[in-house]
Amino acid sequence: MHAYRNRQIRWRKAKRSFANNECVEVAHLSDAIAVRDSTLASRADVEVLSARPAHWKGIVDAIKAGGFDR
Repeated sequence: MHAYRNRQIRWRKAKRSFANNECVEVAHLSDAIAVRDSTLASRADVEVLSARPAHWKGIVDAIKAGGFDR
């Protein structure tokens, strides 16, 4: 994953997260998927993480399989 400076990116988050605003937001870039903390969204200088689409799919698959559950 690489850190990118926040720029004009169209972010989206889960519909169910609007009540507490504590989630991550995801954006599709031309060559990567970007992720940021929604609680920091108003800051112009916040860094965001990005991963290539194939790597992002691996992250999502691992989350769905419980790979990060404690």
